[in-house]
Amino acid sequence: MKQTVPKLLLSSFFLLSITACNAKDSNSNPNKIASIPEASGISYCNNTNTLMVANDEGWYSEITPSGKIISEYKLGKYDLEGVFCENEVITFAIEDGALLQVNRKSMKKKLLKVKSEKFKLNRPMGIEGITKIGELYYLAIQAKKKKDSNLLLVKAGANYAKVIDVINHRVKDSSALEYKDKKLYIVSDDKDKLYIYDLKQKKILKKIKLPKFAQEGITFDNEGNLFLADDDGAVMKYTLKELGI
Repeated sequence: MKQTVPKLLLSSFFLLSITACNAKDSNSNPNKIASIPEASGISYCNNTNTLMVANDEGWYSEITPSGKIISEYKLGKYDLEGVFCENEVITFAIEDGALLQVNRKSMKKKLLKVKSEKFKLNRPMGIEGITKIGELYYLAIQAKKKKDSNLLLVKAGANYAKVIDVINHRVKDSSALEYKDKKLYIVSDDKDKLYIYDLKQKKILKKIKLPKFAQEGITFDNEGNLFLADDDGAVMKYTLKELGI
């Protein structure tokens, strides 16, 4: 397996174990393309046609759309709950209220605590999803009540991340977030649903029933496919037609 050799690369034994699991699982579930332990977020990288998959114990994998693992990196003791990929930087959402930005070439890290005068993050609520629209990051808060189910709009600079607005979307237990075709796609752990949300109208346009598993991340490629990260240890791939989107 071809890999870049970063300073904190996971052990080759661990990678071989994942590869073996992938070969076995692909035969039993046609939608399962990769086994990634505790996959907590996923994002499509346009410039490389690859997927970044976050793990909630502080590491991430880069894989192909068919599920081949290209490389794995250990970032440290972070509870990564979401990821957003750009050409030069990968931004991870950390559950207890921070963004971790990683340069894709140098692997240099920058931790930005999310600060707010408009919203206070209290346990057990935490950040569970991330996407970016224009210059703003949108962070999904996982909450058990509709009144607490918010999106944080965050402006990030060289040394800061500040909440500039809060949107109450009323989707309980949101665990993943993505933006496509001027709409937000919000995954909920509550009854395994995908909500399509209109930001301008601030309302839910459609609810889609998802296959039953622990969805923790969502992304789309440019070929009409949707990918879901499964916290039980997998990456799932569906066509938009399969899910009725």
